[in-house]
This record gives sequence, C-alpha cells and structure tokens, in this order.
Amino acid sequence: NLNESFYRDESRPMVFLSHKHDEQETLQGVVAFLKEEGVDVYVDWMDSSMPAYTNAETAHSLKQKIKIADKFILVATPNAINSKWCNWELGLGDAAKYKEHIALLPINKTYETFRGAEYLAIYPYIDYEDGNSKYTNGSHIQKGYYVKNKSGNGRVSLTPLKDWLISK
Repeated sequence: NLNESFYRDESRPMVFLSHKHDEQETLQGVVAFLKEEGVDVYVDWMDSSMPAYTNAETAHSLKQKIKIADKFILVATPNAINSKWCNWELGLGDAAKYKEHIALLPINKTYETFRGAEYLAIYPYIDYEDGNSKYTNGSHIQKGYYVKNKSGNGRVSLTPLKDWLISK
C-alpha cells in the first residue's frame, strides 16, 4: 500500500523506484509487482523523513537513498522520461550503481522509441517473455519477467528478474 510509511527489511534487497509522481495508478501496480518479487521498494513520498515540499534537502536525501539502495528502477513512462527529477535520479543511479544494478521498466502502450531520450537505450530493461521466443541455441525462453541487456554487438542477454533483484 502506497499510503503506509516506508519500512526497510534489511534481509531483503531494496529497490529505489524513480517515477513521475502524478502516475499513482501505474506506480501502485509496479510497487505491488516488485514486492511480490521479494524486495522492499523505496518511494520517496512514502518516506515520512522527506521534506513536505521539494527543496535542496530533498535532493540530498534522494542522493543518499539511491546510494544505499541495492537496485535502481526507472518506471519509464513518457512523462517520467520528460521529468527533470527522474532524469536527475537516473544520472545519480548511473553514477552510484552503473548498469549492473539499474533497469528501466518501460510503460509505453505503443512501444514507440523514446524520441529525444535515446540515451535510455544504454540501460537494461525489464520485459516479459511469453514462452514463445527462443534462445540462439533453439531452446525456448521460459515465461516470466527478465532484465534484458543489449551488448555492443546487438545481442541481448537475459537474467530472470528475481535473480537480478537479489544479485549484488
């Protein structure tokens, strides 16, 4: 529930969730999904220690939360991609976590490219496999969520989301 105050279970990985604040319906689904995957989710406005209004203290607190989080996920809606705060958070996440611990969760009903934000293509992304696709060796990819990472040669590596979330 997004209305409960933030609580961290130190035995579980923590995900910093970067998002657009006015997309609560989408965010509720993402938080519930990630919690089902066995992680704690940090959402800034659920944190009672955050200032009531955005200011420099907010920025300092967010930097600390990104540093201590195990993973960083950007809920990549078109509005979030255009948000100055989300882009700032992604830059901090990149510096603190780099690619191994960052993923985008694209929420874009038309699956169009993110024009003007082509830099997002350098980051791994979370995607669902329906069980019909195959690996290059011909075996089927099991149904489920994966973190997909494109290499320089265009190949895509897959890591099951649950495995990625717990990896250090």
